Amino acid sequence: MTVQLNHTIVAAHDKETSARFLADLLGLEVSPPYGPFTPVEIANGVSLDYMNTQGDITPQHYAFLVSESEFDTIFARIQQAGLAYWADPYHTRPSEINHRDDGRGTYFEDPNGHNLEIITRPYGSGG
Repeated sequence: MTVQLNHTIVAAHDKETSARFLADLLGLEVSPPYGPFTPVEIANGVSLDYMNTQGDITPQHYAFLVSESEFDTIFARIQQAGLAYWADPYHTRPSEINHRDDGRGTYFEDPNGHNLEIITRPYGSGG
């Protein structure tokens, strides 16, 4: 048996707004609702299933591996939206991107405080 991640549930205060935020930035589509979920499917078949949650949300981290050209497009969308971004997961290097493993990466937050990341090289892949 080959184990693969199929989906994960992402807590949100407004599942439609949160799903649209991610889909618009990454150039993806919001899938039709499925039960209490609003899914966004990633190219490798994994979906992030947004679900409305009451009260505080514990921020999670979601990293997306993208091509160099996709990074440029997504990063331009981040800047056009006026979103804060950081070179590190602790948000100590604002308005910077990192160049780990001879690639590029940056972190930004979604409307619920989840820490999103785009990278062009998997960590530990070289450089």
